[in-house]
Amino acid sequence: MSADFVLYGAYGYTGELITRFVADYGLRPLLAGRNADKLRELAEPYGYDYCAVSLEDESGLRELLAPYPVVLHAAGPFKFTAAAMHRACLHTETHYLDITGEIEAFAAAQSLDQEAKERHIMMMPGVGFDVVPTDCLAAFLKQQLPTATDLKLAFAWKGGGVSHGTAMTMLESLGQPGAVRRQGKITPVPPAYKTAEFPFTAQKSLRAVTIPWGDVFTAFHTTGIGNIETYFAAPPTQQKFMKWSRWIGPLLRLSLVKNLLRRQVAARPAGPSDQRREQGEAYVYGEATNNEQTVRARLKTPEGYTLTAITALMITQRVLNQHFRTGYQTPASVYGADFILEVAGKEREVLE
Repeated sequence: MSADFVLYGAYGYTGELITRFVADYGLRPLLAGRNADKLRELAEPYGYDYCAVSLEDESGLRELLAPYPVVLHAAGPFKFTAAAMHRACLHTETHYLDITGEIEAFAAAQSLDQEAKERHIMMMPGVGFDVVPTDCLAAFLKQQLPTATDLKLAFAWKGGGVSHGTAMTMLESLGQPGAVRRQGKITPVPPAYKTAEFPFTAQKSLRAVTIPWGDVFTAFHTTGIGNIETYFAAPPTQQKFMKWSRWIGPLLRLSLVKNLLRRQVAARPAGPSDQRREQGEAYVYGEATNNEQTVRARLKTPEGYTLTAITALMITQRVLNQHFRTGYQTPASVYGADFILEVAGKEREVLE
């Protein structure tokens, strides 16, 4: 066996970035996905093995995973792609990791918790920017205020941009409601339900808007805090569009509209250039409260796609070294609030 783990979706924007970084972690991937030509083009410069398998090919997917202890799944939108990989992992007893930020995908993995425990595997979606830094900050705030009842998490980024995969995932959510967690239950709310201003850096506060970020699901499992809101510091024009979508939602859900937008996404660059990634940064802010007290903290990290490649490989490496917990897990629940501090270029600050 000439590889340590399977990287599925290897020729997507983030998968390709992971492929470029993987040797820095002493690992060797088997590159996998649907398209053999794209896999060959990616694999040959590195000397990596590759295998083309469709997610619809159940027996082929099982054959792909059977020799390997871990799959890192990087082909989204995960609400469409995760189920097939989940089934294959349970059958072959392969640990499952992915880079989703989709609430539906987290819920699907959590529903398989008992089966995963019975097969002695871990299912950990969200090992990238979705949701490692926010999950670690949520765990840190819970440590500072164990009696917290409410949690707000917000993020912003400087520079960079979005990949085709991220854009497609966002497109699929157009016209859909947002989500928050109330009294332990995920509750639908209107798009752009709330706005608030957060001090992402000492120099700058930004107005952010609620979005159905993955932490609405994961932070509850990490911290037990029952009331959770997640925010993104979107540009003002995007925030306005999100509010308009409350009334034009049915139009945005039409196949004709979505197909038009898919073509527009496909015509754009695959994702941020290396220069934009290297110049970019990401910021995470969080606050936890109870009836009497509030604790606040913030993080600065590398740009989101760069961070995704780094943390996904850090976690893959740990699982291969037998550092895992069976069943459905979140990053901070297994690796702790300080896991994010192992990333170069990060800063964590407690605010008075």
